[in-house]
Amino acid sequence: MSRAAVVCGLGGALPATAVTNEELAAQLDTSDQWIRTRTGIGLRYVVAPGESTSDLAVAAGERALESARRKGGAEAADVDLVVLATSTPDRPCPGTAPGVAHRLGLGTVPAFDVAAVCTGFVYALATAASMITAGVAERALVIGADTFSTILDPVDRTTRAIFGDGAGAVVLRAGESGEPGALLGFDLGSDGGGADLITVRAGGSRQRSTGEPPAPGDEFFAMEGRPVFTQAVINMSESSQRLLDRVGWTPGDLDKVVAHQANVRILHAVGEQLGLEDKQLVVNLDRVGNTVAASIPLALSDAAAGGDLVPGHRVVLTGFGGGLTWGSAALVWPDVEPVTQS
Repeated sequence: MSRAAVVCGLGGALPATAVTNEELAAQLDTSDQWIRTRTGIGLRYVVAPGESTSDLAVAAGERALESARRKGGAEAADVDLVVLATSTPDRPCPGTAPGVAHRLGLGTVPAFDVAAVCTGFVYALATAASMITAGVAERALVIGADTFSTILDPVDRTTRAIFGDGAGAVVLRAGESGEPGALLGFDLGSDGGGADLITVRAGGSRQRSTGEPPAPGDEFFAMEGRPVFTQAVINMSESSQRLLDRVGWTPGDLDKVVAHQANVRILHAVGEQLGLEDKQLVVNLDRVGNTVAASIPLALSDAAAGGDLVPGHRVVLTGFGGGLTWGSAALVWPDVEPVTQS
């Protein structure tokens, strides 16, 4: 057996403020039925004034480290690398990860951000796993955290209905490829030709270099719903299938697929493309919305805490996001106890 990165801790965090569909309907031209029919979402959480992405990342990181300690003792939380997936950093500069590592008391470990929007967690997972298998790190904390409520147009009923804030994290340790929790393979891809489908047009060097103020609305997140739907289904299903071929599994071998929680119709369409039964799909977006880079680790935490994901399950994680980016990972689920909201 070869050296591998092994999942040994899992945690999640949500802001305190919950926003129901009915509350949105009181502010916007929408309804609970309209939102549920189109997205499957009934509830999302948003940060309070002054609360940031790093606050949620620290909370999720603390819980993942505590989860690792419960099974592996104090040494299991002695990480020497932090990778944070986010597209809503606390500041454009510097990166958010070093501050998160500092607040977690991790000293001067290497820490950096990965920006791949909703695929960010899979990209960060692959990055950390590669550094472990290469011997650069022994243990890594991988966090997905986003606060998209801070970049949404307050009068856009579509995006405000879809997105919520949150963070999820896993701890990886060096181990062997044959043990439960070992990351068995990845499939990653991108297509910059679709950059305008999922974007915030203002605030970066391209807009700032013009010397002109941003056009109205360009400071907010924007998404082209119909083509994004199509691209998400195609790329998550094809990426998952390539990965299955690589690790020698078939869709029928899978116990669970934990896909990016974008839209319930997208999840079921991916399942149909792969020939999956509904029971093979993990779904928690009805309770948290689309939490971007936090989506997959939060879904893992919920499924593991609720008994829907158990040791020995064959699992594929798959995501799709702005860039365009997509990616998938495979593992046999280990005996790990998630630490989530108290």
